[in-house]
Amino acid sequence: MTRLQDVYPENKIILREVGLRDGLQLVKSFPSTSAKQRWIREEYAAGVRHFEVGSFLPAKTFPQFVDVRDIIQTVGSLPGAYGIALALNERGVNEALASGVAEVATVVSATEEHSQANANRTRESAIANVKRLCELRDATEHKPVVNAAISMALGCSIVGAVDPKEVLRITEKLFEAGVDMVAIADTVGYAGPKQVGELTAGAVKIAGSKPICIHLHDTRGMGIANASAALDAGARVLDGSLGGLGGCPFAPGATGNVVFEDLAFLCESKGFKTGIDIEKLVAVRSILKAEMPGEALYGGMARAGLPRGTAAKAA
Repeated sequence: MTRLQDVYPENKIILREVGLRDGLQLVKSFPSTSAKQRWIREEYAAGVRHFEVGSFLPAKTFPQFVDVRDIIQTVGSLPGAYGIALALNERGVNEALASGVAEVATVVSATEEHSQANANRTRESAIANVKRLCELRDATEHKPVVNAAISMALGCSIVGAVDPKEVLRITEKLFEAGVDMVAIADTVGYAGPKQVGELTAGAVKIAGSKPICIHLHDTRGMGIANASAALDAGARVLDGSLGGLGGCPFAPGATGNVVFEDLAFLCESKGFKTGIDIEKLVAVRSILKAEMPGEALYGGMARAGLPRGTAAKAA
């Protein structure tokens, strides 16, 4: 079994909690390190195994991630749990590799306009940086999984509609550069189920035996419908955040990521076993309420609970 198959077993649905990174990226207040550790341990007890834990970005700009190494160690101490950390330049990549994190994530924009505005580089330059990341990964002893997300893949805040052929071209380029998996990100919640399903199917075909992750935002209320379409199209790795935490600097006033608890219920209702106890997962929201009382939390499972007679966790 390869490292990739160990972290992302084939023929199994994997739900990744991105609240600790994407969910905290724009908040004005954030949980303490000990609260983050409780968040992780309680979600782990509920059956969650994949956690995006933070970014290797300047601590002065992003103080919510100053403890990222401690959080990586917390996840690493839990049997069968995997941490994911974001790195956007070579300095961050080297720090991520030195941390021993199980997976390093990075980002490439789907459109030239967004790439220039967001990162001041061309898409081809961004792909070259990903190739360099893979070379640095190959030189390490533990060889973490490398995941490249394509932001604005289903619609761009600058140019609007995005040609899916361009996204699939970038997907091919990223796999050629050496990544283990590609994430298709609807960064501003632009798309609906038809578009998500068609793009997911195309990406899954390119990936072959490697995983495609679908990263959705609920800006226009389409998050769960889009996740359902992605599952039907062959995606087996999906991102969500507890309580729908998150947001996007390019979509002011938008809600955040698709609600993690609702995503787990969607998968179970479609017959995909997640191994997650949904009632225990919903209970973890109490940490967020205590630590960030000013942050809005979303979600149907928290509001209504499981339907009567529904098991909280599949076998």
